[in-house]
Amino acid sequence: MEMIYQYAQNYHKENKKCSFATPIFYAKLFKIVYDAGKVARAGQYSNERWVYDSVLVGRAMESVGTDIIIEGHENITNLGKPCVFVANHMSTLETFFLPSIIQPVCNHTFVVKESLLKYPMLGPVLAAENPIVVTRNNPRHDLAIVLEEGQKKLANGESIIIFPQGTRRPDVNANDFSSLGVKLAKKAGAPIIPVALKTKAWGTSPVTKDFGAINPNIPIRITFGEPIEIISGNGKEEHQKCIDFIVTTYNSF
Repeated sequence: MEMIYQYAQNYHKENKKCSFATPIFYAKLFKIVYDAGKVARAGQYSNERWVYDSVLVGRAMESVGTDIIIEGHENITNLGKPCVFVANHMSTLETFFLPSIIQPVCNHTFVVKESLLKYPMLGPVLAAENPIVVTRNNPRHDLAIVLEEGQKKLANGESIIIFPQGTRRPDVNANDFSSLGVKLAKKAGAPIIPVALKTKAWGTSPVTKDFGAINPNIPIRITFGEPIEIISGNGKEEHQKCIDFIVTTYNSF
């Protein structure tokens, strides 16, 4: 785990851009997910294996020339308790890659849509990490599930990653963010760490949002903000702080 942690701290490297980035990357990704799926279906998928596979995805992106820049990691390592990560959602990369950065420091899981668990190889891997599952068909029911299950997980020392935009978006707009993360943090008495992401190097396509073209000329940027410790009143002020950090940081990339 220490080796993996050190690798996650030092992702940014100089790479030669690859002319065949998309097919090369997806060939590597397929093998990573296929092997992980076999382990998960056998009921042997551990947190250590999750980090290992996540690191492999980062290396696959770097192998085709994509630079990965991680900032503010000390805001996780210095926290010392579970939190709610509130991040913008731009591509499939977040789900694959964030565990390599976060899991070596603190146990965590995602809020994910139910359909992801039905993917033949990825589904068993996600299920092995006991995510909070929402349908996106009934907002009130989804909110109740996130608040109930999220509070239990946080009380048991497990952090939660939430994408309050609901779906992947190519840019960051303050009006797209719900207050779901702040509501959960307030109910659980947990701090929030806002996360600004630029992951459009992993693109989308007209057919599917999941497997678009890879553009290694666009750096991947991940910046963790300082914890927001106090949730007062209805959480409106804290929600605005999260949005301001994500929007301002993203615009500075």
